[in-house]
Amino acid sequence: MTGETSSNLIERCKNILLKPKEEWARIDPEPATVSGLMTGWVAPLAAIGPVAGLIGGLAFGYSALGVTYRPSITTAVVGAVIGYALALLCAWLLSKIIDALAPNFGGQKNPVQAMKVAAYSGTAAYLAGIFQIIPQLAILGILGLYSLYLLYLGLPRLMKAPEDKAMGYTVVTVIVAIVLFIVVGVVTTALTGALAPRAMTYGAAAGAAGGSVELPGVGKVDLGKLEEASAKMEAAVERAKTATPVDRQALAALLPASTGGWTRTAVESSSASAGGMGGSQAEARYEANGQSVRLKVADLASAGAFAAMASAFKVETSREDDNGYEKSGMIDGRYTIEKWNKDGRGSYGVLLADRFLIEAEGNAPDIGALKSLVGSIDLGKLQGMAG
Repeated sequence: MTGETSSNLIERCKNILLKPKEEWARIDPEPATVSGLMTGWVAPLAAIGPVAGLIGGLAFGYSALGVTYRPSITTAVVGAVIGYALALLCAWLLSKIIDALAPNFGGQKNPVQAMKVAAYSGTAAYLAGIFQIIPQLAILGILGLYSLYLLYLGLPRLMKAPEDKAMGYTVVTVIVAIVLFIVVGVVTTALTGALAPRAMTYGAAAGAAGGSVELPGVGKVDLGKLEEASAKMEAAVERAKTATPVDRQALAALLPASTGGWTRTAVESSSASAGGMGGSQAEARYEANGQSVRLKVADLASAGAFAAMASAFKVETSREDDNGYEKSGMIDGRYTIEKWNKDGRGSYGVLLADRFLIEAEGNAPDIGALKSLVGSIDLGKLQGMAG
């Protein structure tokens, strides 16, 4: 492989996400070169996050717990360029790690096959970078965790590792790769002045299938759930192949005219599709006692399958300071995201059936008011709309 046309790149992205087992089988025997994979696959996809972050930072700034930071054009551009260069470096170094570890787990050293694994398994993480274009949606970057599942499927196959050693090979590769990315993150911090990555902890010795890591912008991830997560993802991917977005008007009909003292003053809906994947959403503005909140219902459709990684890996986040708090994790079997600022503004969102996102955001008396707004949506009816 010396490059990808635009249509081929889109088709492969779609296939590696929705039909990963079949696509890895096609990728395995394909002729390729390390340079071709870097220029034809990694280079265009790795640019998505830095470019989206550049646009999002300049247009919206970065907000956390009531504090907003808007970088200068020079800072944003320099940060994007450095981030892009380091993303390319990470892909190349990860391939070297994969190749070097192969003999320790009964695999075969092969730099081209290792580069295939590094390049294609990173697809989900690269594409998830698009959410940086709207910083408030950056939490959806968690969908990039799907790359761990892609790595789990492709690594032992392409590197010819025996089945009994495949899990150990995968987990050790993930741990070493995360150490690499954190080191790169520290370098990025030194060069751009951005926030440093959080510390990483893991309770597994080399070769053991377990432990946890703390990923910057994601939170605590339980690697011991890798095998369990793969089974969940396999089922989710099968559902995603036939997922059709719910009609936007049907979603809008779920938004009540009034609830808990809040009165709906506006409603809008939209839908979009690209490369065989799409989604739809509806949102309404509610007002009460001079305060305003937006309640949104979104159908992630096919992409929702990737969100299953949050629950499969037991991802948890928690942060608190003088301005407020942020936290996320599993509550009553659903992935929940909660933020509250002491100035009376916050958001509360729930991921239903690894597909539907219901979120209330705005000025409210307390976080309980936002939870009540989310609770006003008939979750049973919404889940029944899944096709």
